[in-house]
Amino acid sequence: MRRSDQRESRDRPRRARLSLRMAPLPRPVHREFVDMLFSMRLPIFGLGLVFVGVAGLAAWGWNDPVSAALALAGALLTAARILTIQAYQRARPVADGDRLQSWERRYAIGNYAFALLLALLNIRALAFDHPVLHLITVSLVFSFGAGVVSRISVRPVICVVSLLVATVPTVAALAAHAFLRDATSLHGELYAIEAFLVAMITALSLQTVAHLYRSSVRHHIARHDLAQLAKYDALTGLPNRLLLRERFQHGSAAAVRSGTRLAVHFIDLDGFKGINDVHGHPAGDSVLEQVSRRLESAVRADDTVARLGGDEFIVLQTNVSHEGETEMLARRIIRQLSAPYEVDGKLMRISASIGIAMTPDFGLDLEGLISCADSALYRSKGSGKGRLHFCVREDAATVRLAVA
Repeated sequence: MRRSDQRESRDRPRRARLSLRMAPLPRPVHREFVDMLFSMRLPIFGLGLVFVGVAGLAAWGWNDPVSAALALAGALLTAARILTIQAYQRARPVADGDRLQSWERRYAIGNYAFALLLALLNIRALAFDHPVLHLITVSLVFSFGAGVVSRISVRPVICVVSLLVATVPTVAALAAHAFLRDATSLHGELYAIEAFLVAMITALSLQTVAHLYRSSVRHHIARHDLAQLAKYDALTGLPNRLLLRERFQHGSAAAVRSGTRLAVHFIDLDGFKGINDVHGHPAGDSVLEQVSRRLESAVRADDTVARLGGDEFIVLQTNVSHEGETEMLARRIIRQLSAPYEVDGKLMRISASIGIAMTPDFGLDLEGLISCADSALYRSKGSGKGRLHFCVREDAATVRLAVA
């Protein structure tokens, strides 16, 4: 989860406000819900196949061009929906919020279109007045409704609209058919009861959608919060060592493929202890939060800022072509962190010392690189405030001796 995702998580409404009004979700949860929409191609293919078979059978048995057109439309729509699912799978993970909503709209359009075809098939089936065919087409509506409720209630607007598009025209057609004159005993009464049953099951399904959506949101947000606690620093909201390790593994693999390098900046704040001693820990916490935001603004979107604890931070710089890029970033960090901090109307000053270790010069092991950068940091602090040093062979040798 990126820093933007985390900020959205901190700003989200309380769980008590969850409703079908679609309160904003944390982006990782929203992304997971959209993934669920595109995770099941078999139900879409299966129901589409049955629809085409039923419409095709009606077209063949009654020589009906309308049913034939419905069968063709069902086949094309099902193929288009399967291709859309495959395209989404290739595009994953979709990080951008606008693109995520665009994919969700594509899924919704396909679902609405299939719901409309189901309604039209039911309306057409009434013209043949064949009980078995009519039973099958109504069963298709029930199958579709059960499927969307169980599979896509996590996106309740799509679910509710799909249900209504499929059932409202069907109920209206059944009710209208009940008033037609027919010699069959109880013809009107039976069709009226069927219309009532479809309407009632639709209403109950809508309540089920609301319940499933609320339950899913609570569950996924709770899981998201647990992941947040496990991988993010509670005070600053920055990634902790666990998430830093994950980002490093991903970044090192990408660096090997692209022929680029990674740089580990070990940052320690100069003079921070004095702020805690003179102004108290609340002031120190405020400074740490401000330091975190400044570090985030200093790096690129693909870089990672992590807090190890206390006043120690790590910046993982990715896609480095040469050492000069790393030195430029380190100097920018020192300059930004050395600007005054305002806490409760008081200006406070600190600076930062940095030690840097780069891949592949000192290996591809994160802990080894952090230790090497820490050794370089020790030299930076020893030579004065606001300095930076790169890890050299002597630092690496010192680290190996300490481990031995």
